[in-house]
Amino acid sequence: MPEFGFAVVGEGTFSPPSKNQVTLRINGADHTLRIEPRVSLLDALREYLGLTGTKKGCNQGACGACTVLVDGERTLSCLAFAIQLEGMAITTVEGLAADGALHPVQNAFVKHDGFQCGYCTPGQICSAVGMIREFRDGVPSAVTVSAMEFSDEEIKERMSGNLCRCGAYVGICEAVRDAFEAEVPR
Repeated sequence: MPEFGFAVVGEGTFSPPSKNQVTLRINGADHTLRIEPRVSLLDALREYLGLTGTKKGCNQGACGACTVLVDGERTLSCLAFAIQLEGMAITTVEGLAADGALHPVQNAFVKHDGFQCGYCTPGQICSAVGMIREFRDGVPSAVTVSAMEFSDEEIKERMSGNLCRCGAYVGICEAVRDAFEAEVPR
């Protein structure tokens, strides 16, 4: 079995892994790339397409800074191979705004100071959009009681995969609640 993704061609000679063509639908537009199968969606977005809104935090799925939406569901782009997402609709923070107007969740984050340094903000915003949709679709969380109520506990539990090193959680929680109450579109 090849070690470190390289195939042995001859003694002391290595051949890089092959590149595959993949077409990704990102923010409503198709992008065709030639990439190695091991390229993460995060690296495809940032390094191949120049979409740097999605941030690389821990690069191991623990912080949520890289959260994007794939077919409307929250996805940690550092853990997803780009090649696996062909044919799926990928939305990054850049793709949330429409016709030059910020998405309601983006507006709520600005209104409620749901950020400090801003590094985690794109992932927080994409996660908030996805979690509001999940709640409206009746998907329970670990703290959901029989009658679903959009409470602070629900927000905190559902957003717990997105870390903010600055501690802007009060503003984030207020922003998510405000966006939910403003009937954010799915």
